[in-house]
Amino acid sequence: MQALRIVLLISALGAAQAQAGMFDDDEARRQITDLKVKTEARVDQLGKSQLDLANQLQRQSEEIARLRGQVETLTYELETAKKRQQDFYLDLDTRLRKFEPQGGGSVAVDGEKGANSGANAAGATDPAKESRDYEAALNQFKAQKYKEAAWAFSAFVQKNPDSSLAPNAQFWLGNAWVAQRNCAKAIEAHSVVTTKYTTSTKAPDSWLAIANCQQEMGNAAAARRSLETVVAKYPNTPAADTAQQNLKKK
Repeated sequence: MQALRIVLLISALGAAQAQAGMFDDDEARRQITDLKVKTEARVDQLGKSQLDLANQLQRQSEEIARLRGQVETLTYELETAKKRQQDFYLDLDTRLRKFEPQGGGSVAVDGEKGANSGANAAGATDPAKESRDYEAALNQFKAQKYKEAAWAFSAFVQKNPDSSLAPNAQFWLGNAWVAQRNCAKAIEAHSVVTTKYTTSTKAPDSWLAIANCQQEMGNAAAARRSLETVVAKYPNTPAADTAQQNLKKK
């Protein structure tokens, strides 16, 4: 009887262990299932985040492309406007040149010449040669040979500082430096027009060129002062109108 009890007890313990093993397996399966669900949820969340990031990058790329297009368009329009302005100045310069007196020294009346006329003629400048040299430099500029044009205009003003064409030559010297994107040299050249040739018709335009260069060099305050100078010193001129419009934009 005692032996039977021992056998039954052992059987009961075995059954309990077996049941406990079954419970352990179920718990493990449940934990694995829960981990799988959580992992899939995290994978889905990461996938969604990556998709959102990819969409943001795509939108930013499209925005950058749009802005780049706007910059390229504005740059083209600015270069076109500068080219139109240069063409206008060139055309105006050519037209005005037709009204300027050409030719050399004076002719004596009835063939009579004073004793000093020969000496005066020998020491006088040759307007015809000045005109040829000026036209040659201007043609270099028209051909977009800006380096050669700068050299030619510089040589002209050095050789003919008191010529009626000197202010024009100095003005185009400044523009030749602008075309080469050398704002420091451009400001230096145009400043000669605004200080030495203040009564020249090119002086207000040189102030505008100086203002543009100052703005491009990041000196907005100096550019504003230059524009204000144009308005104050040269009122009722096309340059003053342009300066007024530029001041309104600042």
